[in-house]
Amino acid sequence: MKSLSCILVSLFASGLGAQAIQAPHSLTVGENFSNPIGYHDATPDFSWKLPAEVANQSAYEIQVARSGKCIWDSGWVLSDQSVRVPYNGPALHACDRIDWQVRFRDQDGAESSWSPPAYFELGLLSRDDWSAEWIRPEKETDLSREPVCRLRRCFSLPAPAKRARLHIAALGVYELRLNGQKVNHDFFANGWTTYSNRIDSLTYDVTPYLKTGGNELEVTLGTGWYAGRLCFRPWEPEPTALLLQLEIIDTEGTTTEITTDRQWEATWDGPIRSSSFYDGEIYDARQTQTEWGPVTVIDHPAVSLTPKPFPPVRQTDALQVRNITEPETGRYVFDLGQNMVGWARLHIPIVKDRTVTVRFAEMLKQDGTIYTENYRSARSTDAYTAADNGVIDWQPHFTFHGFRYVELSGLPADAAPQNDWVEGIVLHTDMQRTGSFSSSLEMLNRLQRNIEWGQRGNFVDIPTDCPQRDERMGWTGDAQVFCPTSLFNYDCLAFWKSWLHTMREAQTETGRIPDVVPDRLQHKTSPGWMDAATIIPWEIYVRTGDTDVLADNLEMMEKLAGFYRSMAEDGLIRNINAYGDWLQPHARSKHGDTPAPFLGTAYYAYSTRLLANAAGVLGKTEKEQRYRAEADYVQTAFSAHYFDTDAKLKNAPETQTAYVLALAFDLLPESLRAGAARHLVRLVHEADDHLRTGFLGTPYLTRVLDDAGYSELACKVLFTETYPSWFYSINQGATTMWERWNSYCHEEGFGDAQMNSFNHYAYGAVGQWMYERIAGLAPDPAHPGYRHFFVQPLIAEQLDWAHAELETPYGLAASGWKRENGKIGIEAVIPPNTTATIKLPDGRILPTMAAGIYRFVIEHP
Repeated sequence: MKSLSCILVSLFASGLGAQAIQAPHSLTVGENFSNPIGYHDATPDFSWKLPAEVANQSAYEIQVARSGKCIWDSGWVLSDQSVRVPYNGPALHACDRIDWQVRFRDQDGAESSWSPPAYFELGLLSRDDWSAEWIRPEKETDLSREPVCRLRRCFSLPAPAKRARLHIAALGVYELRLNGQKVNHDFFANGWTTYSNRIDSLTYDVTPYLKTGGNELEVTLGTGWYAGRLCFRPWEPEPTALLLQLEIIDTEGTTTEITTDRQWEATWDGPIRSSSFYDGEIYDARQTQTEWGPVTVIDHPAVSLTPKPFPPVRQTDALQVRNITEPETGRYVFDLGQNMVGWARLHIPIVKDRTVTVRFAEMLKQDGTIYTENYRSARSTDAYTAADNGVIDWQPHFTFHGFRYVELSGLPADAAPQNDWVEGIVLHTDMQRTGSFSSSLEMLNRLQRNIEWGQRGNFVDIPTDCPQRDERMGWTGDAQVFCPTSLFNYDCLAFWKSWLHTMREAQTETGRIPDVVPDRLQHKTSPGWMDAATIIPWEIYVRTGDTDVLADNLEMMEKLAGFYRSMAEDGLIRNINAYGDWLQPHARSKHGDTPAPFLGTAYYAYSTRLLANAAGVLGKTEKEQRYRAEADYVQTAFSAHYFDTDAKLKNAPETQTAYVLALAFDLLPESLRAGAARHLVRLVHEADDHLRTGFLGTPYLTRVLDDAGYSELACKVLFTETYPSWFYSINQGATTMWERWNSYCHEEGFGDAQMNSFNHYAYGAVGQWMYERIAGLAPDPAHPGYRHFFVQPLIAEQLDWAHAELETPYGLAASGWKRENGKIGIEAVIPPNTTATIKLPDGRILPTMAAGIYRFVIEHP
C-alpha cells in the first residue's frame, strides 16, 4: 500500500457548543453587490460568508428594514443555504433604501452575533419612475465628425442638501460635472445595449457636490456605441440625447427635483472637437468661446429603461513608461511594457497653437516605428492643440485604444522626453479579482498574465474579440470558449448575465443567435458561435450556483435547439454556414479543416444536452426528458455517420478538432471513446506533438487528452515553445493573447494585417485547464458554485510546484502542490459551508473532506 501522510493544519469545525461565535461577513445582494446604490432588482436575494472557525451553517435568520422599520424577519430557518437566499417580504419600490442583517447557527447549534448592517438602494426601476424627458441640442451640426455636445442646467437650493441622488441615462456616453467637479468615476457610461430595446441608467450620490445657493449641472455627451462609427453596417450618424433626474432633500425637509426638460441649455462648442472609439479624440484648448442655445425634447421608444445591472467601465490601473526611443526625428515612442486598453494620460510641455499628435500601437516594426496596419481603418489617434505655452496634464474623454506603445509628435523642438510624460490608463469593466494561478515556471506565469490582460482589455462593457482595430464586437464564439476561464479570474457574473440579456433580445424568431451581440451582422450564424446561448449559461451556473441564469435563458436555449432541429435531417446537420475551427494553424483556409456539417451536428447535440441539464436543474422534468432524448438521438446519428467501428473518422477529414469535440461533448459510445482518443493522439504525434486546433478545438484539447489518460502529452502540448503553441507567442514578445498563433514572429514579421489582433482572448481558454488540473481546483457540476469541489492536481514534469486560489461564494478555496525531497506535498483549503473530494496524483480518491486546511505528503507517482 502506498504511504500517505496527512496533516490537518486547521479544522474550521471547532466544537464550540452553544457559546457565541463571530458574525457572518461579506454580505452581498444579487450578483455579489456590496451596498449598491441604484440597484436594479426589487426582488433581491442575499448572500453572506461564515467566519473561518465554522464548518457548516445549520440555520439562519435575516432581518430587513425600510426607513428604520423592520419589514421582514425570516425567523430562524433550518437551512445550510448562505448564498442567494431570496427575499420574501413586502414589495419594494423605486429608490427604496433597504437595510439588512443576518445571523446564523453553526453545525453544533452555536448562535452567531448579528452581522453589521448592510444595505442596498434601488434605482429608478422603469420608465414610469422617471419624470424627466429626453433632450438634445436644438441646433444641428455635422454628425459625421463624431462631435461632442454639452448640456447644462443652473438651479438654486435654499438650504444645504441632506440627501441627493442623480439618476442618468444617455443615448451615447457621458461625463457628469456638478459645480465644476467630476461626479462619476465611470467611463463610457451607460454602456452598450440594444438601445431600441433596453437602456441602462446609473445612480450617483451627489450630496457632497451640492451647495446652498447657485448650482450648475453640466453633462458632456459623446457618440459612443449609440451614435459613433461601428463596423459591419453602413454608418448613419445620429445625434446623442440625455435623460437625467436629480432628487434632493435638504436639511429643512424640502424636496427639489431637477429633470431634463426645456429649461436646459446646449452647445456644440468647446475644446473637444471630436471623440470617437475607433478614431480617437481631437482636443483644441483654444476653443473656449461658448454659445449656449435651446434644447429640444424627443421621445425615445426604448421598451425598457432600468438600472445598469453590472459595474461600468472604470480606471483600474496606471502603467509607467519603461523606455523611450526616437526612431524618426521628432517622433518619440514611449514603451509601457504591456499591451493594454485605455488611453495615454499626458504630462507634457506644449507650444501655443501647436498640435501634439498621439498615436498608438501594439507592436513596433523592425526599424522601431509603430506598427498600425492591423488597426485597419481605425485611426486611433488623439490630438491636442495648445492655447498657450506651458505644461499640460491631459487625457481624452470618449475614446479608448488598444496599445503598448505611444508615439508623440509636435513637441517643442528642444524637448527632452521623460518617462513621466506618458502614463497608460487602464480601463475596463470594474470587476473584482477572484482567482489567482502561479507556478514554478515563469513562462507559464507569463501565460497566465497574458490571459488576464486579454480579459481586462476585452471586457469593456461587453466581451469583445479585440480592443484596437475597427471592430471591437461582442463575438459569441470567442466569448463562449473563454467564459469558464473568465469566471475564475474575475467576478464577472453580473457582466455575463447582462450580455446574455442582450443576446436574448438579438435572437431571431427562428432561434438563430447572431455571431456578434449586440447584433451588427444582421443575423449571420455559425455553430460554435450560436451556442454561446447554451454554453455560457451552463458554465456560469456550474461556477456560481446561480439558477436564475438558467431560468432567464431557458427559452433562448430552447429556441436555439429548435433552430438546429429545423436544419437537421435524421439527426444530422447536412448543410450550414460556419466560421469553422477559426484560424486553425496549417489549415487550407482560415475556417479550418473540420467541416461545417460535422460542427453543426456536434454543437446541436451538445447544446441540446446542456438544455436538458438546465431543464433538470429547474425541475422541468418533462422538458428534461424530451431534450435528453433528442440529444441522445442526435448523438447516435452523429456517431454512426462520422465514426467507424475502429473509432476512426469517416465522412469527414481527420482533424484534431473533430476528435476533440466528439470526446469533449461526450458524443461517442463508451466502446469508441478510447479508440477516438488514440486517433487524436496519433494526429498530435504526426504534428510533432503540436496542436492543430483553432478557436473551437483549442479550449478542449489538453482536457480531452488528460481525461483520456494522456496527461503527459497534454502537458507537452501546453509547454512546447515552437509554433504553434502558447509559449511560441510569448517568445515573440507577447504580453497578451494573440488572434493567431503567429501574429508575429522574429523571422517572418507580421501576419495578415486584415486579421491580426495582438489582444484576442480566445486562446486564453486554456487557463481553465491550468486552474482545474495543473493546480487542481475544479468545480463540481452536481454541487455548483463550489459548494462541493475537487482538488485534483496534475504533477507536470515541467514544474516543481503550482498553486491556485479562488474566492468562491463561500470563501477562499485553494489547491496546490510542490516537489519536496523526492515526494509531493499537496495543500487544500476548503472554505466554510463546503466540502471537497481530493483526488491524489497516484489515483487514490480520499473520503469527502469538510471545511479546513489540509496538507498531504505522498510518494512521487
